[in-house]
Amino acid sequence: MHEINAKSILSPQNGMNIYRGCSHGCIYCDARSKCYNMKHEFEDIEIKKNAADLLEHNLKHKRKRCMIGTGAMSDPYLHIEKDLKLTRRCLKIIDQYEFGLAIQTKSDLILRDLDILKSINAKTKCVVQMTLTTFDDELCKIIEPNVCVTSRRAEVLNILRDEGIPTVCWFTPILPFINDTKENVQGILEYCKTAKTHGIMMFGAGMTLRDGNRQYYYEKLDEHFPGLKDKYVKTFGNSYDVPSPNAKELMNMVYSFCNSNGIEYNSNKLIEYMRMFEDKMAWEQLSLFG
Repeated sequence: MHEINAKSILSPQNGMNIYRGCSHGCIYCDARSKCYNMKHEFEDIEIKKNAADLLEHNLKHKRKRCMIGTGAMSDPYLHIEKDLKLTRRCLKIIDQYEFGLAIQTKSDLILRDLDILKSINAKTKCVVQMTLTTFDDELCKIIEPNVCVTSRRAEVLNILRDEGIPTVCWFTPILPFINDTKENVQGILEYCKTAKTHGIMMFGAGMTLRDGNRQYYYEKLDEHFPGLKDKYVKTFGNSYDVPSPNAKELMNMVYSFCNSNGIEYNSNKLIEYMRMFEDKMAWEQLSLFG
């Protein structure tokens, strides 16, 4: 790992990445793609050591409160976060200035910060997004080797449910010929139903592969699924979009299940929901005096 002094922390859409790179080891990770122009090895985590100071400066000078997003490009709960607590510092600042939060992770370390998540959610809205891809924990250990297994992430969702914190499941990617089965989809859907997730974020049943990401993924296919790389090359060539041959059937399963259980699956509506700031304190005042 190495530290830098970042020049900025918030994007125009109020997203932030405290770290750059990842230690989770997911074989499919798009963030490895060369188009992101990372100047260091992916596992050599870049730490924006001044992230909390930059964030406080930004929030202090914002005219309107809004939702702050994190986790889109690098998980805020990497292994080093356990000791550095940089994400925790940033969450405290978001809570202090009464901004909302939309946070995405694969790690159960997020439960360490449950006290702050609850505090944010009491004032405005805190949405925890948990990635679930593979119902079979043994398969999960192969494709997402350095992070807690799916059953543990489902437990985290249940804990958040009990604490009244809304959740969204990122059910992506679906890896052709690996986890693109009806059994896998049904298992993840049942986890979401039990956890009463607000929504399931999917962009079709498949994955994306591009330069940088593709080479690493194929290397891992050779290591864990001998012969499967050749099937990918024959089926998909160098395509960016790599859909499951079962995509239509699997997506119809998702749509039917979500419609039956009141789970949102429209990605545009979910993005709108996670970006919509809510002022619960103002609502309470209106209800008292309205």
